Amino acid sequence: MTASTTRRTTAKSAKSRIAAVGAIAVAGTLLLTGCGDQTKKDDTGSGSASSKAAPLADKLPKEIRDKGVIRVGSDIAYAPVEFKDKSGKAIGIDPDLADALGKQLGVTFEFQNGTFDTLITGLRSNRYDIAMSAMTDTKDRQDGVDSDTGKKVGEGVDFVDYFNAGVSIYTPKGKTQSIKTWDDLCGKKIVVQRGTVSHDLAKAQAKKCKDGKKLGIQAFDDDQQAQTRLRSGGADAGSSDFPVAAYAVKTSGGGKDFEIVGDQVEAAPYGIAVAKDQTQLRDAIKAALDAVIKSGDYDKIIAKWGVEAGAVKAATVNGGK
Repeated sequence: MTASTTRRTTAKSAKSRIAAVGAIAVAGTLLLTGCGDQTKKDDTGSGSASSKAAPLADKLPKEIRDKGVIRVGSDIAYAPVEFKDKSGKAIGIDPDLADALGKQLGVTFEFQNGTFDTLITGLRSNRYDIAMSAMTDTKDRQDGVDSDTGKKVGEGVDFVDYFNAGVSIYTPKGKTQSIKTWDDLCGKKIVVQRGTVSHDLAKAQAKKCKDGKKLGIQAFDDDQQAQTRLRSGGADAGSSDFPVAAYAVKTSGGGKDFEIVGDQVEAAPYGIAVAKDQTQLRDAIKAALDAVIKSGDYDKIIAKWGVEAGAVKAATVNGGK
């Protein structure tokens, strides 16, 4: 999220705008809830499957097939992509897709909670097998480059892309202060989740503000903390991926807390991140995603959460720019 980025990440900014995806019909009965610390496992991992009925099980690396589990690093506080219900179970677009992938591969996708900006590090340290957390596929992430410094900080990751989304700005309802674009934020305060495309966009915009009109940026560990700050009057606007912003607008305070302003920007793919040396796992996940798309289960999951505008027609490896 920077004047050159793409969702929950970093990259070069293009003024690409996506036509507003009409009222996202996300399941309003589900509740936004908080997430735990970055090392705690979610005891209700998503994605059970019987290996006997799994047509693509043989594509997995033997050690994963033998364990029957794929460990998923995820920031489970990003409704409707991934969040927890009242019982603490991980629900949302990503857990539903993981469940469908698990049925193809004959394994369980076990979601483990982590702060977003530590997920790729968790892959490198073998804490997770994959990261699936509304993570934008960008060239910098593929190459292991820090988007702020331009320096290489790791070997990078591969992505299996499964969804497209843009970035939105939202404000307290009825208090837009004429904010419609990122330029309108100069002289204001914005809340974002740390390490996301929105954070990058805010930092890039702050450098462009002139005439003493500074953009104040408040970055939080998760999006719900940012929303709480905005709700309490501690900022003028917030920013997150469009599906997340739309869900917050629909559900927070029964739809009375926030409103989206302006158009989406920075359309880019969400990708499932896999370590560079795990090409067999990457290719197995791609094959499973293509099978889920072909079966029609993918479209059902996307429709369930009201985000059809972001659907893809096929799995892609490293499609981000």
